[in-house]
Amino acid sequence: MAAIANVTVKKADGTTDIVYTAIQPASGDGQFAIWRQENTAVPVAFRPVLKMKVTDNGPKTARKPHLEYSYPFTYVDSTTGLTKLAHLELSSADWLLPTEVPDATIAEAVCQFTNLMVAAHIRDSVKAGISPT
Repeated sequence: MAAIANVTVKKADGTTDIVYTAIQPASGDGQFAIWRQENTAVPVAFRPVLKMKVTDNGPKTARKPHLEYSYPFTYVDSTTGLTKLAHLELSSADWLLPTEVPDATIAEAVCQFTNLMVAAHIRDSVKAGISPT
């Protein structure tokens, strides 16, 4: 099992690094590991958070990683004039990693899939909220 570590990714500008600090390792199977963006001068409730857990499928023949991402933002309610907090909630589809598949095959599939998730075409479709036609 890999030890939890900080994760550095690029912001939308493609050049600026953002560090997600390892906040809490998973305490066991099916429990969330948590990373939070700590390099910001805002309260904890206003910081983006990534959570990841992995569980067995029903017959225990495969592993299922699941990621949840919360990106908070504030806005002014046009009716009341009050500042409000909302969260963009993003979640990965559940993955199925059969236990009989070789590690190298899993590594290749995971690498290709995660690279696809950050590919401009896919990212732009997600941002637009529609599938390419």
